[in-house]
Amino acid sequence: MERLKKIGNVAPVHASQVEKSVLGIGFEKLDRAVFDPEKAYDKVAELGVKWVRIQSGWARTEKEKGVYDFAWLDLIVDNLRRRGLQPWIDLCYGNGLYDAEAAKVFGAVGCPPVKTDEQKKAWHDYVVALVRRYAGKVEWFEVWNEPDGQWCWKHGVDGREYGEFVVATAQAVREGDPGAKVIGGVSCRHDPEWLTDVISTGAIKAIDAYSYHGYTADERASVHRPRLIRALCRQVNPAIKFIQGETGTQSRSDGAGALKGMAWTPLKQAKFLLRILLSHLFEGVLIDSYFSCVDMIEALNGRVGEKASYLDYGYFGVLGATFDENGVATGDYTPKPSYRALQVLASIFREEYEMKELPIRLTGQTSPRIGGWDASWQEMISRTFVKPDGASALVYWKPENLLTSTLESTVTIQCAGVPGTPRLIDLLDGAVYEIPESIMKTGRNGVITFDNIPVKDSPLLLTFGDFAEY
Repeated sequence: MERLKKIGNVAPVHASQVEKSVLGIGFEKLDRAVFDPEKAYDKVAELGVKWVRIQSGWARTEKEKGVYDFAWLDLIVDNLRRRGLQPWIDLCYGNGLYDAEAAKVFGAVGCPPVKTDEQKKAWHDYVVALVRRYAGKVEWFEVWNEPDGQWCWKHGVDGREYGEFVVATAQAVREGDPGAKVIGGVSCRHDPEWLTDVISTGAIKAIDAYSYHGYTADERASVHRPRLIRALCRQVNPAIKFIQGETGTQSRSDGAGALKGMAWTPLKQAKFLLRILLSHLFEGVLIDSYFSCVDMIEALNGRVGEKASYLDYGYFGVLGATFDENGVATGDYTPKPSYRALQVLASIFREEYEMKELPIRLTGQTSPRIGGWDASWQEMISRTFVKPDGASALVYWKPENLLTSTLESTVTIQCAGVPGTPRLIDLLDGAVYEIPESIMKTGRNGVITFDNIPVKDSPLLLTFGDFAEY
């Protein structure tokens, strides 16, 4: 990037300035009170994302049979909305009042109310009351979390059982608010046998969207694996929408949870965030959510009265935290590099734009800059976008293994008939660069060649016109 002249930085936007965006952040686990939302509201709003995934916390809300105390959840919903954020609610987990096994599990995680008529009736009544309470404030309600994983369906994963649960819960949601939308699936394993069991119950016809989670170190696998799932769902519900509801990675190698033990650093986390969210954005998802807002304990397999069983610290947050003796995230909630990366992405990819094929191509030639040949353009990931005012952009990167290598190389880009002054933006930190004549050459008929322009293992954005505010 040193051959380019920095002329500014991408301007952040506040959530209250955003009318439309697919980008979101995870605000989960407050059903178990594992972090202080008051410290996070403003910083999350300043990211510029629009969607915030929260969890409903049946066990925290109904501590006496038939009596609901929504005060804690009211504060979360109202604080998010006040800042221009749009919450969507994951309906979960179990309740020890109705299930002896759930009473033994921290947060009643993974204990669905499906075993007795009393459990089913209690869940129905709770869902109706919750959805009715937030009518006009929350539109989308998701049925459970990762039911295809043993940690969230503890008595034994069963697609038919989950499908029947979805059908019943969808009825309760619409009883609470006929205008509400229902999300099902919430799957993480992308198992077609499990999904076909779900489909056999009619569940996919009963929902408006299917959400999936994708924790892989390779963003290509994260988007490839759900494609079969989407195709299966569309066979029975052609109008169904899709949500990437939870994905991310850690900022250090000693965390618990998904992708644990890998050689993650704060910088690698930031690069991964950009690559994974853009890859799912390319798929046309309704919501594209990153997990999570702040470092917090995983708390999926804890046992009541055994604190050590749920002090399993995860470092997925774009905000860093320390922890007290009870595992609650404390400290100042300090932004990591991933925070700025998400802020830049949210500033640019909002409001109206479309993914559209443009007369732009990646190619290669000898590169004096690296003493050899440009990086292999065939192995790169790229897409082009257009905004209503005609501004356009090419986003591109080379998907090197972030855990083993770092890439700073070159590629050659050609374009024809693309109006507007070109600039290059590093999405990692939002730096905006002017492209010098030594790199940008105009040939016959206005064809422009960007000779040996930078390429990295994290996304760069070549813009034409005012595609980004800086």
